[in-house]
Amino acid sequence: MRFSGVTLIAAATLGLAACGSEASGDFTTEDGEEGEYSVDYETGETNVTLDTPDGEVSMRSGSDVPVDLPAGFALMPGATVVSNTVVDQADGRGAMVTFTTDKGPEDIAAFYRQQAESAGIAIQIETTMNGGKMLGGENEATGTTFSITAYPTGDDGLTMGQLTIGEERR
Repeated sequence: MRFSGVTLIAAATLGLAACGSEASGDFTTEDGEEGEYSVDYETGETNVTLDTPDGEVSMRSGSDVPVDLPAGFALMPGATVVSNTVVDQADGRGAMVTFTTDKGPEDIAAFYRQQAESAGIAIQIETTMNGGKMLGGENEATGTTFSITAYPTGDDGLTMGQLTIGEERR
């Protein structure tokens, strides 16, 4: 699953929104792929579609975009979504959810470790640094990739989490 191109599109589109550009338009990538975007300034939601040689890629991003995580994952109970990005393309789909919670980094890591292992994902990286926690892994049989990063936000007692999951269509 190719997220790098979609990530560039998302960054460019969010940049357009930040600059006060018009609410919708067309664009062409350096590779000649054509796409279109729209930004809803009231909700902050951004939508992008891109036609590639491999098929259409669509991305939807914003704090009110419904959370629909692949591979049996779910948002941690009590979490508040800061931003949610969903990507759908011919060879798979993915999601990146940024959230806050009053749970600590260790609790968040344990919650998502259980979901990852239930999805057959082997944890390949685990690190603790500066009070934060990061896990990542893959289920090679299904092509599902996963990472969670969680770190304290400061003196407010909240923890910021970022969950990324990609799922190949086979």
